[in-house]
Amino acid sequence: MKNRPAFNSTAILIMVIGGLSLFSCKPAIRKNQSHKDVPDERIEKGKQLAITYCQSCHLLPDPSELDSKTWETGALPAMGPRLGIFSYGFARYPSYKTDKDLPANFYPDKPVISNDDWQHIIDYYTSVSPDSLPKAKRQPIRPDLGLFAVQTPALNYPAAGICLTKLDTTATSRQLFLFDLVAQKMFRYDHQLQLLDTFRSDATITDVDFHGNDLLACNVNIINPNNGKYGKGQLIRKNAGGRLSLDTKPLFDSLARPVQMVSCDLNNDGRTDYLVCEFGHLTGGLAWMENKGNGKYEHHTLLAEPGVLKTYVEDVNHDGLQDVWALFSQGNEGIHLFTNKGNGQFDQQAVLRFPALYGSTYFEFADINNDGKKDIIYTCGDNADYSLVLKPYHGVYIYLNEGGNRFKQAYFFPINGCYKAMARDYDSDGDLDIATIAFFADYAGSPEEGFVYLQNEGGLQFSPHTLPATNAGRWLTMDAGDLDGDGKPDIVLGNFSIRPTTVKPKLDWTQGPPFMVLKNIHK
Repeated sequence: MKNRPAFNSTAILIMVIGGLSLFSCKPAIRKNQSHKDVPDERIEKGKQLAITYCQSCHLLPDPSELDSKTWETGALPAMGPRLGIFSYGFARYPSYKTDKDLPANFYPDKPVISNDDWQHIIDYYTSVSPDSLPKAKRQPIRPDLGLFAVQTPALNYPAAGICLTKLDTTATSRQLFLFDLVAQKMFRYDHQLQLLDTFRSDATITDVDFHGNDLLACNVNIINPNNGKYGKGQLIRKNAGGRLSLDTKPLFDSLARPVQMVSCDLNNDGRTDYLVCEFGHLTGGLAWMENKGNGKYEHHTLLAEPGVLKTYVEDVNHDGLQDVWALFSQGNEGIHLFTNKGNGQFDQQAVLRFPALYGSTYFEFADINNDGKKDIIYTCGDNADYSLVLKPYHGVYIYLNEGGNRFKQAYFFPINGCYKAMARDYDSDGDLDIATIAFFADYAGSPEEGFVYLQNEGGLQFSPHTLPATNAGRWLTMDAGDLDGDGKPDIVLGNFSIRPTTVKPKLDWTQGPPFMVLKNIHK
């Protein structure tokens, strides 16, 4: 009989305890310096509560998307009223509780979570977020862009508020339309920047549609955030002498802060309908105005969510019906496809979703990699709400088309406060370059972000350039097209000089030109 090893109860006990420790002990939660004493269990509970409540309306925000102070004093107080919390401690949270333009049941009648649970959520976001956001790393933006010559109008005036910049590049006209909300005027220039026409209006026009002989003006009416339905679609008429005037009787009205209108025929009845981006504020939605004939339109809502900003109409599945792409930029941010099923019915698909703090600003389609499929150029950079800090995820993104309405991120160039990116073959070398503007740039540290030209070097590599002269304005609007008819795309920038900024500028934009044309001089 072989000898058995002696039974060592002490050794076995140590092994068992060690094993239990190995599998039961979690690593300590990594906290920022300002909240290092918050107990881990409060943070863990706050995380679970955030999963339950914070992603019921949009993507779950990650604490890393903001610094701790901004979570505590900006983002979370803005979120509180959605959960029925209008004040907490000594702080009164911002809300529109008494706004007559909001539905009566917009806010909960009573808090949906307890004060203690709300504190857990606060603990989660303020404790594991950074004390400050990191600065984005990128290639230097070189001030050496010689592809464009700067042109400004002879008519100059201080404190421009350009909120519409639109090129009409049809062969017979080649004109430039601008609206200044401060001057309350529409301007029309020819391709040599000679003023052709102007008219005064108490409207605030943010878009025009060139469908037909007349223009349809998108009148947002009140541009500052509000929940009213004061917007209109109005025709701009041209008289026998070629002068323009805004028709005082709207085609349709009672719209929630509309920012874009696109002519279409969504029901294939041969009459012109209009797709309307009702940006709104806390409420809004994507709508289409069905032309019923005899000057009558019926309002239909495709998606009742605020922040819809930009749309495209095309027959995506080639079934003879016009489908709709739309960018939503407020809260539940993303790019949606509405597939037309006929008879006024649409299937909705969220093709891309973005975090609620991104502040989406624009998107367009362009075949960046020359594979025959249209890719998505997307920008985010809105920085005017409750988180007024520079964000390293703001900038230009490229999502490559993988087929089947699937898109995958393939490129990102950080630009603080980026507002628009337009892909064109500006240098006539056979590939698409990208021109960008930033309305909330880092004007103190990197004022060159206001206008950036990304030159396509191939293989999804872009080199960034700028023109120092573009620092003279704060560009809210931009359009690109062949203004002078020489076969090369030009760029026009609209100066909106009167709004506050995240970072104090070095220049006074109110003394800058109302708009600037970057004339393409490539040979």
